[in-house]
Amino acid sequence: MLDENVELLEAIVSNDDNLTYGAIVSVHTGPDESITALTGHGVEELTDMLSQARLTTKAWHQFLDDFIDDPELAARFKAHKPR
Repeated sequence: MLDENVELLEAIVSNDDNLTYGAIVSVHTGPDESITALTGHGVEELTDMLSQARLTTKAWHQFLDDFIDDPELAARFKAHKPR
């Protein structure tokens, strides 16, 4: 839906403080199973965040530092130019 790297999206939404309250929800798919999902507002917010972050390489690197908790994963994404 967002045409983004799934690993990047998972890293961002793994911390529910990265988006406004209620944008990230848990959907129960079974008695002991759930998935993380975004509301429509969450998709819009994340799309806007990524668009703004990709304006410059400096902004992209700062975004990754701020929103990706795993330094190794952030470094991998920094190795690629923002699109």
